[in-house]
Amino acid sequence: MRIVVTGGSGKAGRWVVAHLRERGHDVLNVDWRPDDGGHGQSLVTDLTDLGQCHDALSGADAVVHLAAIPAPGLRPEGETFRINALSTYNVFSSAVDHNVQRVVWASSETVLGLPFDPDPPAFAPIDESHPPRPESSYALSKLIGEEMAAQAARRNRIPFVGLRISNIMEPDDYAAFPSYWADARLRKWNLWGYVDVRDVAAAVRAGLEAPLDGAHVCIVAAADTVMPRPSAELMAEVYPTVPIRRPIEGRETLLAIDRARALLGYRPEHAWRDHVKPPAD
Repeated sequence: MRIVVTGGSGKAGRWVVAHLRERGHDVLNVDWRPDDGGHGQSLVTDLTDLGQCHDALSGADAVVHLAAIPAPGLRPEGETFRINALSTYNVFSSAVDHNVQRVVWASSETVLGLPFDPDPPAFAPIDESHPPRPESSYALSKLIGEEMAAQAARRNRIPFVGLRISNIMEPDDYAAFPSYWADARLRKWNLWGYVDVRDVAAAVRAGLEAPLDGAHVCIVAAADTVMPRPSAELMAEVYPTVPIRRPIEGRETLLAIDRARALLGYRPEHAWRDHVKPPAD
């Protein structure tokens, strides 16, 4: 396919672009900075400008929308919302105008209420039925994106897949994991979740390939937590009043990935234990 990836020069985007190119797709990276993929494979574009965005998506069979201010606190709240919401509208509108086959895009785990302080989650493991509770303009922009995707899919019969991506880790990031282990409260803010960037790339490809219609959102996380302790034990210590909806097995993720498994065939293959030795029992 001819795939336009917005934000392909970012942390996740670099891996997504490489992953899709390795599998033979013709990938154009659309970003404010080019990548090193060679002439004609990246296009410097301001996605908050509808005309530039529309031109950049011309000829695409599918769109992967990753471009955004990537976290709260990097820009003023209003500017984060403006850039993220406007660029997402422009990408979705342009994708519809060009009648692409599929849009896969990066929502965020933050729509679920992160950080869970002072308000704990409504239940655990968290899944997509958890009520949205955006705590920043960044999270709100992602929630607005989910509604825009739902309406675009309804009106235009183009599948939209939103990935509520957890805290992304590259291989070098795992060296910091032992610093969390002595105090369970250090990483309670997202229920100790993470996801390997290589699994993010695989989830994007699964979103492009899965047979589906309409608009969907799926949590995308690793199969485990950042901690070497059982997940039920972590919940009992840090969130003792949070209802546990089903038995929690071992160190399984508390950001449930059941929907991504069922809908997309998502199977995370990478874990911190592949890079960092766990503490002795």
